[in-house]
Amino acid sequence: QVQLVESGGGLVQAGGSLRLSCAASGGTISNYHLGWFRQAPRKEREFVTAISRTGGFRSYADSVKGRFTIFRDNAKNTLYLQMSSLKSEDTAVYYCAASELGAVTRATSYGYWGQGTQVTVSS
Repeated sequence: QVQLVESGGGLVQAGGSLRLSCAASGGTISNYHLGWFRQAPRKEREFVTAISRTGGFRSYADSVKGRFTIFRDNAKNTLYLQMSSLKSEDTAVYYCAASELGAVTRATSYGYWGQGTQVTVSS
């Protein structure tokens, strides 16, 4: 059973950049489609981006398109999220997740989740 651990969160000024990492253990991420979700205070968890097993397919929420990039390094068993031009509304806890079903937007399709990492964007 794959276990996921996020890192790289922190405090950044609006307009800045941050890279999140999600390290996997207990399993090989090449067997999974992967995604990033986020949850802001008093809001529901929302889809951010997803990537297929081989990286050939990626999808993004409209709110992050052009600013965020998801990529994976199967050799390092790690998923990444490069975030640029950050806005205050990007402030949230960011979660990585693994799915055996597909690189989809539905959180319920992901069976494995990390514990989350806080990203705070100051304006």
